[in-house]
Amino acid sequence: MNSLLSAGLILLLGFVGARLLKLIRLPNVTAFLLVGILIGPHILNLVTPDIFTASEFFSNLVLGIIAFSLGENFRLDKIRVGMKQVMWISIVAALGAWVLVSAALIIYFVTIEIPIYPAIVLGAAASATAPAATVLVIREYRASGMLTELLLKVVAIDDAWCLIFAAMAIAAGNAMRAEVFQMSIVFAGLGEIFGALLIGGILGYISSRLSKFVRTREELLIYTLGLVLFNVGLSIALEVSVLLSSMMMGLVMVNMARENYKFFEVLRSVDTPLYLAFFIISGAHLDFGILYKMGIAGILYVTFRTIGKVYGAKLGARISDAPEAAGRWLGLSLAPQAGVALGIGLVAKTAFPEYGDYIFTIIAATSVIFELVGPLLTKYSLMRAGEIASTE
Repeated sequence: MNSLLSAGLILLLGFVGARLLKLIRLPNVTAFLLVGILIGPHILNLVTPDIFTASEFFSNLVLGIIAFSLGENFRLDKIRVGMKQVMWISIVAALGAWVLVSAALIIYFVTIEIPIYPAIVLGAAASATAPAATVLVIREYRASGMLTELLLKVVAIDDAWCLIFAAMAIAAGNAMRAEVFQMSIVFAGLGEIFGALLIGGILGYISSRLSKFVRTREELLIYTLGLVLFNVGLSIALEVSVLLSSMMMGLVMVNMARENYKFFEVLRSVDTPLYLAFFIISGAHLDFGILYKMGIAGILYVTFRTIGKVYGAKLGARISDAPEAAGRWLGLSLAPQAGVALGIGLVAKTAFPEYGDYIFTIIAATSVIFELVGPLLTKYSLMRAGEIASTE
């Protein structure tokens, strides 16, 4: 099968599969992932190696578009009142997942005579949330309201906390192995965050100034996609966070001028097939065979990550005086896990050769679960909060 035929099947089967699974009220994200699993190498094998080879480029492009679009939610004239709630909920929910997962795994690892530093790294990975699935569920069901706006802002900055925690966890792990605390790793993690914010901010400012030369909608689309690609490529080259730099670029642009909403609007006109292909290819990468390898550690990870997110969001909402619905339902909406957590797993494979594969296996296996179940939990939360009018 050639790559064009395979790409056509991805789009068409994704469309048909989503329509069929809609009959049992599954979110499109879950439907796309299931179609991807079906046509992937572990079942029907309809995805060619060339598409898998190009998947890294494609995934970075789509994640860049998603993060850039999230920046639109940070209009300064709208977030001043709610920013306290966003910061408290996001950091307490992220900390809750890190602390609870780490504590549960430390207790388990001690009993089976495994060092405790893999538990700390796994806990840091558990603090991440995948924004892509959340955004697509919100768009699919046209969710709107206080919880939806708060959720979009929380997932936009959640990965910043995760990157900080991961830098601290890996430094702590190296200290436990080498008996010397490597502060350089912490600084490298912080540099990745602040470097991404600086790059995104500069590109957002320059891009907004130069947009006056864009005349037509077609030119605007070319200009916007070019900006996203350039920012993603530059971020990868400089080894900073693609998600944070893209979000910062969108944030700066939406605050530079009111008419800059046009950048986000033109992307929404073309991004649906990109999202479809992104999630189907992600599904094709998922291997259910890995689930049996996660063992008790994986079960503890799933259980305590969910508890940490739910009750962390509840506590953060209470501290910040957020509306009751935020404390009750926001935590479940933070269940999806994918890119950033897997990235931490890949770093761990290099940093800790003796336990890196074990760490990555647990993260990969739990990501299969959270990517399939997470969109359902997000949909359920928004429905219970009354922000999805109908699922018909």
